[in-house]
This record gives sequence, structure tokens and C-alpha cells, in this order.
Amino acid sequence: MAKVFTFLVSFCLCIGLFAIPINARPSHHNHHHHHRHHKFTQKSDEDKTYLSHVYATETGSNFTHVCDPSRYKAVGLEMSNFAFCDSSLSYAARVKDLVDQMTLSEKVYQLGNLAYGVPRLGLPKYEWWSEALHGVSNVGPGTFYDDVVPGSTSFPTVISSTASFNESLWKKIGQAVSTEARAMYNLGRAGLTFWSPNINVVRDPRWGRALETPGEDPFVVGRYAVQYVRGLQDVEGHETNYTDLNTRPLKVSSCCKHYAAYDVDFWLGVDRTSFDARVQEQDMVETFLRPFEMCVKEGDVSSVMCSYNRVNGIPTCADPKLLRDTIRGEWDLHGYIVSDCDSIDVMVHKHKFLGDTNGDAVAQALKAGLDLDCGIFYTNFTGSAVQQGKVREGDIDKSLKYLYTVLMRLGYFDGSPNSQYKSLGKSDICTNENIELATDAARQGIVLLKNDNDTLPLDSSKFKKLAVVGPHANATAAMNGNYAGIPCRYISPVDGFKTYGEVNYAMGCGEVMCKNESFIFPAMEAAKHAEATIIVAGLDLSVEAESLDRVNLTLPGYQEKLIDLVAQSTLGPVILVIMSAGGVDISFAKDNPNIKSILWAGYPGEEGGQAIADVIFGKYNPGGRLPLTWFANDYVNLLPMTSMPLRPIDSLGYPGRTYKFYNGPTVYPFGFGLSYTKFNYNLTSAHTSINLNMNKFQHCRSIDYTDAAQMPACAGVLIDDMAWQDQFSFEVEVQNVGDRDGSEVVIVYSTPPQGIKASYIKQVIGFQRVFVAAGGVEKVKFDLNVCKSLAIVDYAANTLLPSGGHTITIGDSGNSFPFQVNLSR
Repeated sequence: MAKVFTFLVSFCLCIGLFAIPINARPSHHNHHHHHRHHKFTQKSDEDKTYLSHVYATETGSNFTHVCDPSRYKAVGLEMSNFAFCDSSLSYAARVKDLVDQMTLSEKVYQLGNLAYGVPRLGLPKYEWWSEALHGVSNVGPGTFYDDVVPGSTSFPTVISSTASFNESLWKKIGQAVSTEARAMYNLGRAGLTFWSPNINVVRDPRWGRALETPGEDPFVVGRYAVQYVRGLQDVEGHETNYTDLNTRPLKVSSCCKHYAAYDVDFWLGVDRTSFDARVQEQDMVETFLRPFEMCVKEGDVSSVMCSYNRVNGIPTCADPKLLRDTIRGEWDLHGYIVSDCDSIDVMVHKHKFLGDTNGDAVAQALKAGLDLDCGIFYTNFTGSAVQQGKVREGDIDKSLKYLYTVLMRLGYFDGSPNSQYKSLGKSDICTNENIELATDAARQGIVLLKNDNDTLPLDSSKFKKLAVVGPHANATAAMNGNYAGIPCRYISPVDGFKTYGEVNYAMGCGEVMCKNESFIFPAMEAAKHAEATIIVAGLDLSVEAESLDRVNLTLPGYQEKLIDLVAQSTLGPVILVIMSAGGVDISFAKDNPNIKSILWAGYPGEEGGQAIADVIFGKYNPGGRLPLTWFANDYVNLLPMTSMPLRPIDSLGYPGRTYKFYNGPTVYPFGFGLSYTKFNYNLTSAHTSINLNMNKFQHCRSIDYTDAAQMPACAGVLIDDMAWQDQFSFEVEVQNVGDRDGSEVVIVYSTPPQGIKASYIKQVIGFQRVFVAAGGVEKVKFDLNVCKSLAIVDYAANTLLPSGGHTITIGDSGNSFPFQVNLSR
């Protein structure tokens, strides 16, 4: 009886779905979307019922895969009639067969994030939109939680994990997230395509989405992208050795976003949906595109998402140079390109690009190389655009082939690409191992900013009565930031400190905005009777968030007053913990002798409270480093957020942006971080020069020098003309000269030859985190590519290798050595 019923349902869908005008069908995108208002954070029963249909077979069981003979039998179809289910054929042949069997109407119904499927071909619905920024998220209609899966592991936000400067950790987090995602997929609670990570560079300290990103350095952002994407996507044993990477199996599909030059959300009335980023080509190549190029070329990501904004007048999702020519052509993406949600709608109604109609807009986007629309514009208007001759049906076919190839690589058609994934289920979510990994990630990302007189770590035998005060003292959801799912559990700071002593909690502020000072007095009273006081303050999503940029870099409301008064109220040590993503001007606390120690915890995820307590009481020696510069508040008065150049604009008095181009005073610089022990560096071996012999097809290029007389005879050579894989290597001996075990982050910078005009001050070219036992020594080897590590981008966006003396600096200790590049025929 069940089979008869499900066959009738399938038959009704087959004959009825396409009789309903698409714009009359239920849609999750008629008004707004997650990237604006997080509409899908809580899902209704109707949403969950819909999702169970998306991920379930017609028999009502959890979905396994498309080309399952029992599925086809249940709906009265013979699977052998469909060549796209013949696993002996290549993916290309199968995908072509699938697409060729579809009518034009059926094709356009697959171009939105909700692909409606083709019942007559046995092709079920599929929801493309799931998120996994720092754990499986319930933002987006593709994922939900219920009694079957009540939660999943919430790792620290990306900015916090980046502060660890630990590439293996980033990959390990990706692997844990993808395992939980696969388990949820098996249980019908998630998809296989996750639109994460966010790899936009934090160009301005006011940007509200800094918590989602890996910070301000393009190279560090790119390395995070590569490792996290590999963690999400790679199937063990199938990472390499594929002549055609379009056939490489995927654990889940990852997506690097938001491409490109996207870093203004809403600032003083300037909205991302109408913002036109006026960007110089030099900055595009050097900063905005570099992490995406690394994500595609080195991470082999299977999707890229284009952003809302325009770049130099053209919406990114309709720019053939950015999409078709660069991502698809130059970088050779093995996957699909998707829009940020409702970007085509934004193109028409916000940008009013070229006065385009709806049909014009979908044609522009398709021809530019946009394969999938998060929204309903493609679904609603592509068919008529083809009929009006504005775009070819062949352009649709091309996009569908990219999309279905990714789904085949995921095992959506043939079953899991790894037999171990088939058995994943509820017991593989919120495991003890993943919870410990989340705790460890939070600990690794905590940055010690101040520690006068070695106040920290506290001795739990001496400091048993604790005052834990401040707006984040009992934080739970705030530790998770945004794009988070439902966590396995929360360990608040109050909970964490209870494992070390007796806690007297006082909130000090009613909320992070701290508009009411009446809560300050109880916090002062708690501090008076404590042996040590921990103030947990900072920001949250009411201050810095998607669609919300900051207008200043200070703590909100009465927080500064709270901190100062509490610090005056106790004779015991006062420790300040800041939760935030972007930098905060806490000069007042840095200079306050009553505040002995300061830590930055970022937004440390579900286990954050335990991690903070473990660091303060010395169970863990902090080794994190700041992934972005902490500017003084005056910085925001010097230039508007909408000024896109990274280099200083002397004529306007604008300072440079990020540590690469800003040389003024800071509260704390990029890469800063203290430890409970002390490390010394010793350079044990290094190349000091390399001679590169040019062939007759390689020609010297001029480079702008402040003094033309300083320019070498052969100033530089175009990287594109070079096939050299020359490397330079050096080894650093890291000695722990203190009495505590600890981890040291060794960051390597390069500075170009002196006199080159308007180049960067320095840039990261490598980093490693190494554990060194007390009194011990560890050797760290760096093998760096000459072209990648020492290149500059000139004003015309040429990537050049300059000859002459480059300076390599190891850490902020001043340990540096000159490195000579000699170009000759």
C-alpha cells in the first residue's frame, strides 16, 4: 500500500509540478534570505517536513542515493533505462545523458538552490544550500535539527581558530565538521553541499563580518582556505593522483565566498546591496583575489560564491572577467559558481545594472558563468529569457553539467564515495573527540596580550575565591558568533571557572551594549571579596555582524567604566578577557596598572568558557597570535570605510590599511601574542642568495623606485614568463628558555628591496606552530618558493620578481637576514 501511495505522489508531482507557475510555488526566497536576516535559524515544522521530503526517498526511508534500484522500483521506473545511472560510464557521459533528457522547463527548475528534480527520470529534489562555517549550521534550508539530531559540535569562529596559526588544526576541524555533516546527511538532516568558508580579507577594522574570516593577511587567509576546504572535501586516499580532477571524490562539497572585494556590509547608510567597490587592479591581484586563487588552485574547492557588491561598476555575479575568465578559465575551477542569495534580484533592483529586466539579468549572469542562483530568479525567468533569444539553452546545459558532476563526485547518485561514510550516524555527532577538539581549538586561539609581573597563570591552590564579572561572564550563544548550528552543549566562563574555585558571578552590564550602569556596583562588590577577579567583556552580534559594520573601535556603553571601577575595587589580581572578532581599542586597560593581564578569546565556540579558564589557571600555555591589527579608535576618523585602496592616499591624508601598508601606532600589532614562557630563535642554516638565469624569452622589466638611480640594471622579471620552481630554505632553532612547556608560532615575513615605490612594508610568507618543552629545542624548517614568496604586484597589476636584496624576518623578534635575488642571462 505504501508503495502504491508513494508512486501516486511521484506521479502527481510529475504531472502537476510543472503545471503550477513557478512564482506561485512555495519559495524560501520571496523576500529576504540568510545572508541578510538569518531567516532560517529556527525552522518550522513545515520546513522540517519539506526537508524530510528533499532528503528522503519515495519509500519514506532516509535518502541513500539516486541510482538505487529499489528507489526506482518503488516509483514504478526501471533504473536500467537511464544511462546516467550506469556507473561503468564516465561522469561526463552520465551527466550529459541526464541533462540531454530534460526539457527546457525541467532544466530551469534545477537552477535555484532548491532544485525541484525530475520525477519522470527518477531524479529527486535537492537543496543545495547548507552551511558549515565552524560546524554544521542551521542557517539555510538544507539543514535542520530535531529530536533525531539535537545538536552538533560548534567550533570557535574562524577568526578565533585562525589565531592558532596552526594549519593542521584548521584541516582537522574541517574533517570533524564534514564527518558530522555526512552523518546528518545519512539521517536526512543535511545536504552534501556546504557554502563555507568565508575567505574575504579584513581590509577595514570596522567590518562586521570579521568573525567569519581568517583575518587581514591574504596569504594566511588563503592557507586557512586551503586547509579547511581540504578537511571538508578530501576523501582519504583520494586526495591526489587524478588526471581529471572533475572525477576526484568529495566527502562534502565546500564553497569559498564571497568573491570578490566584498567587505562593506552596512556602514553609515552604505549598504552592500548597492555598494560599488572601486578597486585598483593592483589591489585586486595582490589582496582581494589571492585567497580565492589559492582556494581554487591549492584547495581544489568545488564551488565559489560571488558577492552582492559591484566591482568597478559591474555586479560580481554578472562579470565574465571575474567568473568565466578567471575562476573558470585561468584558475580552472573543478565545480560550480553560485550567487550569494538573491544577488540577481539585487542586480536588478539595487544596482539597477544597465537598466536590465529580470530576463536580461539572468541572461547576463548565465553568460558570465554563474551556474546556480541562490534564489528564484533563474527558476522564474531563465525559460522566458531563452525563448526571447537572450541566452542559449546551451549555457544552461553547461551549468547543469558542472552542478551534477559535483553531485556525482559526492556519491549523491551512486552512494557514499567511502564505505566508512555509509555507517556514519548519530553516534558520530558531538563525540567526545570532537568536543575536545573544539576545546583545544579555543585554547590554541586565545591570545595573551598583557601579563605584568607574570601574574598569569593563577595558582588554583592560592586563588580559590573568584569574582567573574562582565557582560560575557556567563556567555553561551555569544561565544558561537554567527552561522552556527545548535551546539552539543555550552560551557560558559562561569562554568569553566567553577572547575578551579568558588565563583561569585555579577554581570556588571545588562547586555553587551551596557546602557545601564546600575549593574556596575554589584560587580564591584563581588570583586572586593575575591582573591582574583576576571572581567569578561567585549562585543557580540549586536555590535559586529553581517549587515552591521562598526562606527568605532571602542567597547560599547559603560563597559569601560565597569572595567575601570572593578579594577579599583579589589586588592587581588584583575584579569580582563575580551570576546570580539575585530580589534578593540583597550588602551585604557593596557595602560592601567591595576589590570595585570589581558587575553583575547575571540568568539571561542561552545567550549569557550572551559578554554578561557584552562588558560588563566595554566592548564594550557597560550600561544595564539592576533590575525589582524588592533588599531586605536582614532584610525576610523582618518578615512571612510568605503575607500578601497590599501596603500596610503597621501593627497587625502588616508593611512594605509592592514599591517602590510600601515606604519603608524597600534594598540596591538598583527601577529602579536605572549606566552607564559620565553622563546629564543636561532637561525641555523639559510640560503642567502639565488642566481636565476633568464632565457631569451624572458625579459627584464622596470620597477618604480623612489630614486631611479637605485634601480638595478635588470630590476625584475614577469612571474608569468617564468617556469622556475626555485626554492630557498632555512632552518630556525626555537629554544624554550622558560620553565613551562608551550607552543610558539614562528611567522616569517619578507620585505622587498629597499627603494621600491609603494610596495608593502612586509608580508607573511610562511608560518608554523611548534610545541617546545620547557628547556627544550625544536627545529623548524621552511622551504619557500622564490616567486610566490618574494614577488611584488606593481601599479599595473603585473606580478614581478624583483632582483636585489630582500629581507626575511623571523617573527617580531627582529631576527632577520638579507636574501639576494640575482637575475642574469
